[in-house]
Amino acid sequence: MLAIRGLRKSFGGRTVLDGFDLRVEDGEFVALLGPNGSGKSTALRCVVGLETPDGGEIDVTGSAAMVFQKIHLVGRRTALDNVCTGALARLSLRRSLLFPAEVREEAMRCLERVGLADRALEKCARLSGGQQQRVAVARALCQRANVILADEPVSALDPQAAVQVMELLGALAAEGMAVVAVLHQPELARTYAHRIVEMAA
Repeated sequence: MLAIRGLRKSFGGRTVLDGFDLRVEDGEFVALLGPNGSGKSTALRCVVGLETPDGGEIDVTGSAAMVFQKIHLVGRRTALDNVCTGALARLSLRRSLLFPAEVREEAMRCLERVGLADRALEKCARLSGGQQQRVAVARALCQRANVILADEPVSALDPQAAVQVMELLGALAAEGMAVVAVLHQPELARTYAHRIVEMAA
């Protein structure tokens, strides 16, 4: 579960968020819509600590992981290796130089969950954009997150790949995760999200 209360954030004197509230329950898929500059991405970045709020409260039951518009995979490494990096925070530096068997097994289960177990040993640079985004979701799952935050996850994808990613996020919500996605496609939000929150600039 994710609860945001009174979130405030400014950049150089420009207020981006001013008292933003959002509550997302386990098993709920919420879409954030709104024009550029309305603070959608900033709100998600505050949740995972990439931005420091100026005020307000953020409560996450468990932990949150973020899936970005720019997918940020290491193209020369395999899908499996990229997913394994989701476990880095709970590994010692010495052990993280070579992922132990239990982490690789968990990463394989995450790839199975996103429908890419058959591409585990393929370099990410050879995967399509939609497949890369599903690898990024698997990496978030390998972080053992309870909340998935997706910042424009389908904006760079073709329509078929976008549907696959949205269906995946919807399936994760159906399995009990809290999912929040920043979208610029109202039709996708209406089709897949349980609730739409519109933010004004």
